[in-house]
Amino acid sequence: MPTINVYQQYFEADCTHNGVKRHAASVLLISNSECGNISYEVAVSFFPHNDADDFAVSYDAYFSRTVYEAPGRRSKKREKELLDNLRLIADELATEAQGVIFWDRPLTDEQRG
Repeated sequence: MPTINVYQQYFEADCTHNGVKRHAASVLLISNSECGNISYEVAVSFFPHNDADDFAVSYDAYFSRTVYEAPGRRSKKREKELLDNLRLIADELATEAQGVIFWDRPLTDEQRG
């Protein structure tokens, strides 16, 4: 099953999960396709980021939601619509994790796949 990170970017964040303070989050839009079906998921992974070089993402604080699933293939138009709503959905996931993403404090440039 081809999995593609359509979008990924790291931001400063605040979250405590499993007793560990996390200072950053990786935010992703992921595309999965298999047997003529496509799905997209928004994911947020909080990680410690204890210094400027610490990008060791820990997956115990990984939260995701499938936002689209149907027969078909990747679509630039659909991906644009999903990216337009990415922050809203990522904020909902962060709230469920009792965390917050600081969108105005990116740690990296966005990556597109």
